[in-house]
Amino acid sequence: MSGAVLSIGSNIGDRLAHLQSVCDGLGDRVVAASRVYATEPWGGVEQQDFLNATLLVEDDARTPRDWLDVGQHLENEARRVRDQRWGPRTLDVDVISVWDDGAVVESTDPVLTLPHPRAAERAFVLIPWLDADPGAVLRHRGSDVPVADLLAALTPADRDGVRLTEHTLTTAGTDAGKQT
Repeated sequence: MSGAVLSIGSNIGDRLAHLQSVCDGLGDRVVAASRVYATEPWGGVEQQDFLNATLLVEDDARTPRDWLDVGQHLENEARRVRDQRWGPRTLDVDVISVWDDGAVVESTDPVLTLPHPRAAERAFVLIPWLDADPGAVLRHRGSDVPVADLLAALTPADRDGVRLTEHTLTTAGTDAGKQT
């Protein structure tokens, strides 16, 4: 079984609809979804707050590169423009971690570095991930580290910049407003 942790975010247009489009596009491949969080922008570019969530996805037929390709396809459908690093975007889909037959996939490929090299530094990734999977573990610096420990190592200001909203995403097989 191939699976992945996807961090999704939007801060242009109908932000919630952009996040929901990822759930809709992945359909029954989504096995868990976090609640939606409002997050201060990361990277020093002046812009509106993001809405962020994390999805856990599985599909026997997908490779690590396939997860990246489907994320980029969904970004393109949301008319994402890549003209400014860490700038505003309609949709951002990041592949954080991938597993294949239960083993964590590691890659130094510059197109798809796995696990995501900065995931451990980003509360907007870690908090929603813990929401979707309270026992989450990230391969970090060669060791499997509980995501809760990585989050605890961040500054209070980093953690406080991620705020739970009233929004949820609808996944295949769930009623509106519920999460898997």
